[in-house]
Amino acid sequence: MKIAFYCQHVLGVGHFFRSLEICRALTLHRVVLITGGSRPDATLPPHVTEVRLPALEMDREFKGLRAVSGADLDAVRRLRRERLTALFETERPDLFLVELYPFGRKAFRFEIDPVLEAMAVGRLPRGGMVCSVRDILVEKEAREKHEARAVGVLNRFFDAVLVHADPRLVRLEETFSRIEAITIPLVYTGFITPMPMADARQQLRSALGLAPADRLIVVSAGGGSVGAPLLEAAVRASGYLDCAGKTHLQVFTGPFLPEGDFERLKRAAGKGAAVARFTPEFLSYLAAADLSVSMAGYNTTMNLLAARVPALVWPFAQNREQRLRSERLEAMGALQLLRDADLEPSRLAALMGRRLERPERPETGLDLDGARATARWIDAWRPPTGGGGAP
Repeated sequence: MKIAFYCQHVLGVGHFFRSLEICRALTLHRVVLITGGSRPDATLPPHVTEVRLPALEMDREFKGLRAVSGADLDAVRRLRRERLTALFETERPDLFLVELYPFGRKAFRFEIDPVLEAMAVGRLPRGGMVCSVRDILVEKEAREKHEARAVGVLNRFFDAVLVHADPRLVRLEETFSRIEAITIPLVYTGFITPMPMADARQQLRSALGLAPADRLIVVSAGGGSVGAPLLEAAVRASGYLDCAGKTHLQVFTGPFLPEGDFERLKRAAGKGAAVARFTPEFLSYLAAADLSVSMAGYNTTMNLLAARVPALVWPFAQNREQRLRSERLEAMGALQLLRDADLEPSRLAALMGRRLERPERPETGLDLDGARATARWIDAWRPPTGGGGAP
């Protein structure tokens, strides 16, 4: 089966990497991954081909979109819409998998809706349409209007909604009030995350030259667009730490941290600290770590659970998503929330030190097998009669 997977990230990298993890699991199919944001470094599996639309991102005020290239926004929109439609005319996918829309990404209606409409009336081959959505939705202005429109789009165009969550932690209706109005199937897949290799901790610590008594602290900020205060606080706090044995601080800033902030962190890092933008071995670092200090996005949080690493997390304050998830996990003993006041370096150092004194690694029992469950559901799905192109 041929699958077109549309994923548009506009701020961090979580949406992209969650979608890529699903793509990796779809080994029985040919996947065309359609992206259109600033591209993080990632290797695609052989069965996945990426088609990149001209990049759009959120502006610095978080109020609207802008073209990454600096080109005219309306011109970029027209070009993206034309390329997306042409792609469907050429590829004729059996399944159109859409990340988040119509629960979010309203700003991209200009290119998604024409494809949905054309497939519905036969101007494009009619394949299946499935929404891929995470556990928690961000707040929307004019909520009732937004939810009514989302329900209408789902019921008219889509065949199912795949919710990448374990309902024992959070259910979609907690942040979307009109679930009962959705008439298509809604399927919980479990959370999406890769799992560390069984020997990841031993291998990584050996590669770093760490003795059994040495402490490894991993500090990260997702894509890096909004994580500078946490990264700076953790680097400064490391100077106050008083731990038995050697302590190594590894900071991953994310690819989108401004260059000035990146260079300032490198200068501030003391002995036993290293600063890098990104590593493809991030999950192995978490498995090897004695403590993680991070933002609290979906992907990072699920990586923490997969690696079972003790963690302090600082939720992004712009919306409820990261805080709600983190509060639930804190109640389960999986991690500890940081408040803004906790970023004062000596205070943060004290919190880090106390967590390092507790050797136990948390276990929640939550379902983290969402990528394979998603693939199994898609494997069993059959295109509607007369739709789609050949596998």
